[in-house]
Amino acid sequence: MPDKLEICSCTVIHQEVVDKAANEMPSNEISIKLSELFKMFADPTRIKLISALYISEMCVCDLAASLSMTHSAISHQLRLLKMYNLVKSRKEGKIVYYSLADSHVTDLLNIGLEHINE
Repeated sequence: MPDKLEICSCTVIHQEVVDKAANEMPSNEISIKLSELFKMFADPTRIKLISALYISEMCVCDLAASLSMTHSAISHQLRLLKMYNLVKSRKEGKIVYYSLADSHVTDLLNIGLEHINE
């Protein structure tokens, strides 16, 4: 039988730290939005799309060829990324080009890569 876990007998050790954390942590609404944003980075296909768009603005056809996927699958993932403001699009004639929405997306990608490569 495993040893019993040691249980702390106190309720708070550093009240000022507890108060600061409670007052400064994000609201439930913000926590949910942030968690949904990070879910967009939890899919390997979306990471590859973001990485491809980091290199260059691309259309669905070029993205599909780069990732060896169907246009439909790429379009579905781009819709999700666009819904979360991670990518933006512009139309030139009949072709829609996608790019990263802003430098925050690049920063998130770079920070994640830096973290896993340490």
